[in-house]
Amino acid sequence: MYRRFVKSALDFCTAFSALCALSPVLLLLCLTGAVFMRGSPFFSQWRVGKNESLFRLLKFRSMTEEKDAAGRLLPDADRLNRYGRFIRKTSLDELPQLVNILKGDMSFVGPRPLLPEYLPYYTERERLRHTVRPGLTGLAQIHGRNDIDRWEDRFAYDIAYAERCTFFGDLSILARTAARVFSGRGVISGRITRAGRLDAVRGGDHGNCDQTV
Repeated sequence: MYRRFVKSALDFCTAFSALCALSPVLLLLCLTGAVFMRGSPFFSQWRVGKNESLFRLLKFRSMTEEKDAAGRLLPDADRLNRYGRFIRKTSLDELPQLVNILKGDMSFVGPRPLLPEYLPYYTERERLRHTVRPGLTGLAQIHGRNDIDRWEDRFAYDIAYAERCTFFGDLSILARTAARVFSGRGVISGRITRAGRLDAVRGGDHGNCDQTV
């Protein structure tokens, strides 16, 4: 009952209330981001949702669009300024995903939505992560967030959540997520994570280990 009906209703009501309550903060971040990013404060990217459907995930932009003389984007580390590091470390860059939750693309709790390029590299069991809506936070996030070393470990948490989704389990995950965010534990403020890109790790190309989460 909770998984099929109550969870989505709670997500909608909570996301709507949060957007109303946080509207001054969101407006401030929009204005501040436009200044520090020298343009649009928003970043969007295609991600995989429930039943492997695609949706546009929203975030506040944390990297500038600075380019070199040849017109190529500078390395991530050079485009990540002090403002970008701050909103990543505090997870403020995730706030626009309240809109994704309101639309039904995401939930507050669930496996983090990953890139469409990764779809060919999941095992059949790992695809269970797509039987629930992706979340703003999840089991993997409270057990290391983006510094987990192996994809297999991250997916094990995702599968465990997909197989046992409960109201009190979600409350526990949300409480522990808040504790991690406030303490800053398990946060990598740069774009590179320890696990690397799934398509690079399982596809045999280890040249690029950047991963957006």
